[in-house]
Amino acid sequence: MHAALSFGLLLAGAAQSGMQLGELDVPRAKAKQFVVYASEAQTVPAGKPATLMLRFRVEDGYHINSHQPTSELEIPTTVELVPDAGVRLEKTQYPTGKIYVPAFDPSEKLDVYAGEFIVRLPVVAAAGSHSLHGSFKYQACDRAACYPVKTLPLDVLFVAR
Repeated sequence: MHAALSFGLLLAGAAQSGMQLGELDVPRAKAKQFVVYASEAQTVPAGKPATLMLRFRVEDGYHINSHQPTSELEIPTTVELVPDAGVRLEKTQYPTGKIYVPAFDPSEKLDVYAGEFIVRLPVVAAAGSHSLHGSFKYQACDRAACYPVKTLPLDVLFVAR
């Protein structure tokens, strides 16, 4: 019944807007992102070890596997960035996960991220403006299921002075 109602509303909306219903004529729904990256400009001392903070937030009702999941069947969260000229990246520092016990298997303890968390990125950068481009790869789950792996594009902008 719900699907019929949705389709009926789609037909009504298409008729009002003059759209044709066809595979290429109706815009596709955007894929859900379960994680938000808060991009913010940062300043670090030039030529000295410093740490960039990458702030993420997992949407309410979901969690993602940590960087070091408790099972080899779980896909770890990873940050991959390409340094720009004059930037040396050190090993990414992931936060400690939280233990989550799924309702469907109380004997299992999963290591996850939920809510807000920070990934630390140690760098040494020459003076100037820099940008790092890459991705944040994760697998989101809710209380009942896990979803296909997602990749969130990352742009990290900072100035070394």
